[in-house]
Amino acid sequence: MLSRFLSNDPPRNKVLAVVLVLLFATLLLTPFLIPGVKALDVAAKILIFVVLAASFDLLLGYTGIVSFAHTMFFGIGAYGVAIASTRMGAGWGALAVGLAAALVVSFVLALAIGLFSLRVRAIFFSMITLAFAAAFQTLASQLSDFTGGEDGLTFKMPEVLSPGFKLSETPFLGVSLDGRLICYYLMFVVALVLFLAMLRIVNSPFGRVLQAIRENEFRAEAIGYRVVVYRTVSSILSALFATMAGAMLSVWLRYNGPDTSLSFEIMMDVLLIVVIGGMGTIYGAAIGSGLFVVAQSYLQDLLKLASEAVAGLPWLAALLSPDRWLLWLGLLFVLSVYYFPTGVVGRLRAMRPPPKPPAPPAATPIKRTPPLQGDFVEN
Repeated sequence: MLSRFLSNDPPRNKVLAVVLVLLFATLLLTPFLIPGVKALDVAAKILIFVVLAASFDLLLGYTGIVSFAHTMFFGIGAYGVAIASTRMGAGWGALAVGLAAALVVSFVLALAIGLFSLRVRAIFFSMITLAFAAAFQTLASQLSDFTGGEDGLTFKMPEVLSPGFKLSETPFLGVSLDGRLICYYLMFVVALVLFLAMLRIVNSPFGRVLQAIRENEFRAEAIGYRVVVYRTVSSILSALFATMAGAMLSVWLRYNGPDTSLSFEIMMDVLLIVVIGGMGTIYGAAIGSGLFVVAQSYLQDLLKLASEAVAGLPWLAALLSPDRWLLWLGLLFVLSVYYFPTGVVGRLRAMRPPPKPPAPPAATPIKRTPPLQGDFVEN
């Protein structure tokens, strides 16, 4: 796989390798395999959550830091693109300025949180990051002249990314070659590059130090690594990747508001994705995002079909009502965590066959010394 050559971290399980190939191949071919607006929106959401969840895993899975400010950086990326596109108009220059400004703001805030808060232990650090996220969400809601307030901002993208743009009047394999399709494939390429970049980071010497800090902070400090510095750098990198994911969301929706990118529900969704996929793997972000977004998007439709199929049993039809989809979604997550405590990737990697024991050394033949002349030889 491409990830093996770029990160020296193969999936280490044939089933996992097949699942990853199928996932990205399906995302690549979704516009042609499953035509329709909803399927394309679901695939785009998976791409966004792959980057967002992987960036959170870079922080949680490889350093053991639980931060609730991750959606703040996600929202900064979305608001950066939205504000720049609203003020400067549709154009690539607005996208570049908005993304650059968002990355700078995220860098400064992540550095501040890292320097002033990462010396705090466990739950206290989580509470500090939660306070930062809540304050930023309140600020975004109240600065209506700048952020659009609760109504958010609606803006236009460059013409080539707008749905009205037609690359060709003739459909290709039954699919219209419009700006929406171009925007989707732009997001696919960006998500794949960012995913491989994070995979390369965690398998670099820097990533090995992060894992050492996660396993035993005091031992890492004792052998000479400055734990605060490494954690701060990890926090900054995680924030920058989350900012990129927010920019992807804003480009796809052409809208952003407080509930769209700063909601605490998004933070909980990302945490579930990382736990279900497998912490400390990066691959788990891709697997978990696919499972979570598909379940969240299509569970209601499946329940509706099941409810209609058992209409003769009123109590069962009521239990399978689409209105109770959150109940079934929660039950699925509880079962997945129960049966996959190390995540899907962790369970698949644990299924590897044990290495074959080395073959015993061949027996050395005994050499007999011929008798010397004059010795008595018994017949």
